[in-house]
Amino acid sequence: MDVESTLAVEWWVTHGPKIAEGALRIALTVLIAVVVRYLLRRLIDRLTRGSEGRKPKLLRPLRERAPQALGVLVSERREQRAKTIGSVLKSVVTFVVFGVAFIQVLTELGMNVAPILTSAGILGVAIGFGAQNLVKDFLSGMFMMLEDQYGVGDVVDLGPATGTVESVGLRITTIRDTNGTVWYVRNGEILRVGNSSQGFAVAVVDLPLAYGANLASTTDVLTTAVDKAVAEESMAKDVIDKPQVLGVEKVTPDGITMRVTVKVRPGRQWAVQRALRAKLMPALEDAGISLNKS
Repeated sequence: MDVESTLAVEWWVTHGPKIAEGALRIALTVLIAVVVRYLLRRLIDRLTRGSEGRKPKLLRPLRERAPQALGVLVSERREQRAKTIGSVLKSVVTFVVFGVAFIQVLTELGMNVAPILTSAGILGVAIGFGAQNLVKDFLSGMFMMLEDQYGVGDVVDLGPATGTVESVGLRITTIRDTNGTVWYVRNGEILRVGNSSQGFAVAVVDLPLAYGANLASTTDVLTTAVDKAVAEESMAKDVIDKPQVLGVEKVTPDGITMRVTVKVRPGRQWAVQRALRAKLMPALEDAGISLNKS
C-alpha cells in the first residue's frame, strides 16, 4: 500500500467515525424537522376544519360577531377566517421549525452561528424598515381576523369605500359597492370600520308632510299602519322588535318630516325601509293627510 493510501486510511480511521456521526445527526435533525412540521401542519388543518353546523375548533376560543342572519355566508365567513389564520400559523411553524433545524445543522458542521444570527437580525430590521406598509397591512389583517371586526357578507363602511365584503385577506379587503364596483382596500389603511351587519340594524323611514298636516292624527295613522305592515309574513321574519313612531324629525321651509324606526335583522334594513315606505305613504294619503310632494 502506497503512502497516500496509508494516509487516507489513517485519516478515515481518525476522523471517519466523527464525520459519520455528524452526518447521522444532521440527517436525523432534518428528518425530525420534517416530521414535526408535518405533524404541526396536520394539527392546524384539524383545528381549522369545522364539522357541519359547527365552527372550527381554532375559532371557538375567539370572539365571533357573525350574525346568523347571514345564513350560508356565516359558514363561508368562518371557513375563510379559519383558513387565513391557519395559513399564517403554518407559515410560522415552517419558519420556526426549519430555522431551528438550519441552525442546528450549522452547529453540527462546526460553524459559529452567532455572526449569522446577528446578520440575520440586522437584515430583518432593514427589511422591516423597507416594507413597513406591507408589515402594517399584515398585522392589521391578523387583528381584524382575530377580533372578527367584519367578514364575508357584511355591509361595511371602511372610509375609502362602502359596500358588501366579498373577501378578507391578510393584506387586502375586497368589497363591492351598490354600483357593482369592486374596491380593494389595504388593511393597513383602514382607520375605522362601520359594520351594518352585526347584532341588529335599524330601518329608518322619513315621511315628508305638508305644514297643514295634523301631527296627532298622523301619529295615530302611522302607528296603526306600521304595526299592520310588520305583522305581514313577508316582513315579520325580518323584524325583531316593536316599531316606533318617533314623531317630528325635522322642520324645513318645505314642510315637516316624521320618522318611523324598526329594529330588524342585520342587512335587512334597506329592504324593510322600502317595504314600509310603500305601505305608509298610501296609508297617509287614504287618511287625507297632506304630504309634501315638492
